[in-house]
Amino acid sequence: MALARGRADLHTHTTASDGMQSPAENVRLAKEAGLAAVAITDHDTVAGVEAAVIEGGRIGIAVVPGVEVSTVAGGKDIHILGYYTNNKDERWLARLAGLRGTREQRNAMIVGKLQELGIAITMEDVLAAAKDGDSQSRHAKEGSIGRPHIAEALVRKGAVSTIKEAFDRYLAAGAAAYANPPRVHPLEAIAWIKEAGGTSVIAHPGLYGDDALVEELLGQGAQGVEAYHSDHSEEEEERYAKLAEKHGAIVTGGSDFHGSRQGQVFHGAVGSRTVSTEVLDRLKPSN
Repeated sequence: MALARGRADLHTHTTASDGMQSPAENVRLAKEAGLAAVAITDHDTVAGVEAAVIEGGRIGIAVVPGVEVSTVAGGKDIHILGYYTNNKDERWLARLAGLRGTREQRNAMIVGKLQELGIAITMEDVLAAAKDGDSQSRHAKEGSIGRPHIAEALVRKGAVSTIKEAFDRYLAAGAAAYANPPRVHPLEAIAWIKEAGGTSVIAHPGLYGDDALVEELLGQGAQGVEAYHSDHSEEEEERYAKLAEKHGAIVTGGSDFHGSRQGQVFHGAVGSRTVSTEVLDRLKPSN
């Protein structure tokens, strides 16, 4: 399918990780928003890409295969987006599976801390919250369970009133039940993405408060910066676009859509942050 010129949202999550909509539903939302392309970038998994591509072909919108890799540097969660990787590469898939194992370890650590705080919550509760929010329940089993699912379980238990309260009190960095087991360094993820034939982009740099690290990653292999993001201010978007251009890097953007929980959209609606589809020409492998 020839790519129509227009706008692209290059950061959305589905039920393959911690989103609320199925991959096909994300694609339909992008079409309804008037986009020409949408990326599926679930946490540490590409399980939702195939279904999204099929739906994109059916309704006439380009789907960009992607992933959001979880890493840590300097004690901070750093996310690296990967686009157009070879998702039949067994080594790449094994590496992602290993990252999901670390995510499972983190979930268990968080649940353990919550129990120590006197909250009667189990991993079974978390898995039930993930499955119930998943119209394609196999993704809850094969995909990537994350903090939003724990937050949903806390709401169901009556421990908190809202997802936001769950993060503020227990799950955000520095909160009472936060946990961060050892993970790969961003540079390792960047190398993995390159070895899998893809293009690496630093996700939402404004959330890290560490522009020196962003520059370091750009100097050592990261190929792009997600300047336009739902949680960035206009000043941050301008600053990171200029930073990317300074390094000759690709400027990308996306909503980081996770769906709606309790009527609240996380982080933005599909199409709320976009870039021109011309960017895809730079993201696609040259070979």
